[in-house]
Amino acid sequence: MAAMEGLGRSFDVAPIAAGAAFSLRDCLGVTFVCTGNDTFTLTCSDSFGGSYASPGNTITRKITNTSTNGTAAWVTSTQAASNAVTISSGTVAFYVSGDSLPDGKSYVKVSAGGSGLVTAVFHDLTTQRKADNLAIRGA
Repeated sequence: MAAMEGLGRSFDVAPIAAGAAFSLRDCLGVTFVCTGNDTFTLTCSDSFGGSYASPGNTITRKITNTSTNGTAAWVTSTQAASNAVTISSGTVAFYVSGDSLPDGKSYVKVSAGGSGLVTAVFHDLTTQRKADNLAIRGA
């Protein structure tokens, strides 16, 4: 049995995603992986170039790691419902489901308050993409 690559079939990734707009149209959701002593704020819109605003207090679960190089274990925790997460060091990850966004909103952004880094991992693709035709969630 031949192995199947996941990129473009199971997931897509945007390694540098802070402040960038992405559509959740062709996937069930996105996990944002963030590093740096920073606050990371989720916003959404009904169009790629539209006005982005808070989707409401949709983030209640986050996963943290004291390391950024994979040497420590991930720890799941909860936070007061918000559209932002804050970390002082290490890494934080949180999932945004398309179903958790307000009706008509399918575009998301995560912005860092300072110099934090954001990576976006899009899961459960509903449209398969060939490796030579990957187009991460644009307009």
